[in-house]
Parts: sequence; C-alpha cells; structure tokens
Amino acid sequence: MNIRAKNFLRRAWPAIPVLLLVPLAATALTDLMPGDPAAAILGDRARPQDIAAVDQQLGLDRPLPARYFDWLGHALSGDLGRSIGSRVPVWQEISQRLPVTAQLAVMALVFAVVVAFLLSIYSASHPGPIDRIATGTSAGLMSVPPFVVAIALSYLATTTGALPPLGWVPLSRDAYENLRHALVPALVLAIAEIPVFHRLLRADIVATLQENFILNARARGLPRRYIMFRHALRPSLFSVLTVAGISFGRLLGGTVIVETIFSLPGLGALAAQSIYSKDIPTIQGIVVFVAALYLVINLLVDLAFGILDPRVATGSRA
Repeated sequence: MNIRAKNFLRRAWPAIPVLLLVPLAATALTDLMPGDPAAAILGDRARPQDIAAVDQQLGLDRPLPARYFDWLGHALSGDLGRSIGSRVPVWQEISQRLPVTAQLAVMALVFAVVVAFLLSIYSASHPGPIDRIATGTSAGLMSVPPFVVAIALSYLATTTGALPPLGWVPLSRDAYENLRHALVPALVLAIAEIPVFHRLLRADIVATLQENFILNARARGLPRRYIMFRHALRPSLFSVLTVAGISFGRLLGGTVIVETIFSLPGLGALAAQSIYSKDIPTIQGIVVFVAALYLVINLLVDLAFGILDPRVATGSRA
C-alpha cells in the first residue's frame, strides 16, 4: 500500500463513527419532538385508534435501539423509507430536490471565491485606502443576516424588473431562464461567504509575503505579479480551501431561509416542509444524507491538501 492510500485511509476511518452516530441522532429526533408526531400527521380530529395505527406504522411504539437498527439496516440497502405526505421514496424526494440546492451552492461558492480571490490579491499587494475599505466592508457584511440581504435583493429585483424575484425554472427546460432565476438567490448566499474568504485569504497572503523565500524572490528581481501567482498564492490557499469545503457542505444543508424566501423547490425547502408536517422518514433521510455529503466533501478537501503541499500527503514535516 503506497503512502497516498495510507493517508486516505487514515483520514477516512474517523468518518465511520460519525456516519453511525448521525442516524442515531436522527432517529432520536422523533422522541425529542414536542407532541405526538402521529397526532400531528393526522390532525386534531384523529381518533386514538388511528393514532396508534400510525405509531405502529412508523415504528414509534418501539424502543429507540430497535428503531435505529431497523432504519440503519434498510438504509444500508439503499432504502431510506417513504415520505408520509407524498408516499414517494425519500431517496427520490432528495434526488429531485438536490439539483436545485447543489446549483445554488456551486454558484454561490464560485461567486464568493472569485470575488474574494481578486479582492485579497489586490488588498494584500496594495495596502492603502482600498485595502482598508475592502476590509471594513467585509466586516460590515459579516454582521448582516442573510434574510435581510435576501429581502433587499428580492425587492431590488422586483422594482427593477431585471431579474425574476421568485420561482424556479429547471436547467433542463431553459438554461437562460434557469440562470436568471438562480442568480439572485446565489448572490444572497455568496454575499454571506465573501467576507470570510476575503479576510482569511488576505491574512494568509500577507503572512506568506513576509516569508524568507518571498524576500529572496524579490531580491532576485522577479516581477511582483510572478511572485504573487507563482510563489505566494499556492501556500496561502490552505485556510480558504478548508473553509470552502465547510461552506459548501453548509450551503447544501442550510439554504432553508433563501429557498423559502424565493420559493425554490430545493433540499432546504423540503427539510422545512418535513419538519412542519412531522414527516419523520424524510427528516431522517435529509439529515443523514447531508451529514454523509458533508463528510465526503471534507475528506476531498483533506486530500486536496496533498496536491497543494506534497508534505501533507507523505506525512513529512517542514
């Protein structure tokens, strides 16, 4: 087994206990919910025998360990159960909603990284008024709640008529209209990520520019742009790469507010609807799916460190 394979296994095995504990926590959510989920599903006029039948159907009359191992056994075979409301398999519900959330997350991450990348390079290499303005603006944006930005951009899109403020058009139906409908929600998500990326990358670039190998490159008379892109930028990407992976996982599982405001049929809206309707199988499936996806993304980020710095892949020290 080569060094890269050993490094992969060393980083991957801690995810196994997490993948086993997350379904346990998702199963225990039914016990932590206020009221009786069966009564909430059937309504106020439900008869006791009907409530008991739904409890038996959902397995709520069984102890937590039995429900956990039963759900885990079905999940390992690819069966996440059926939605109580639509009677559609949970995996099908997730697969139908995931493209919307994934597109928003990718667009938001690309916007945030590109803007933060350009601002950080300019700010770190040109300290002065523009750097102070960019840093102050980033600090201000970090304190603005996403729903405030969403309402402001939605109002702006409505008054100008340049972009549709609500709704969604699938990419397979009309690519142009899809981008028009996705632009404003993606910008809302990106605005929340830009300050974090900008502050991290700027600080890392400034610290890297003080290293001896950068001073040596300057002493040799190398152009400033060459030093920045060839020597300074690559070792400054570790923090941003880590945060980008975490942000992408958070965007996939945390777009509830944006999808609700803009009426988007994404995974966040499905989670909100499932919680409101006490759709237990769907809630369990979404929680476990997002957690597994989050772990996979972070594992890929760890492996990407080996590409940026071979010492990470081989386990050697500087």
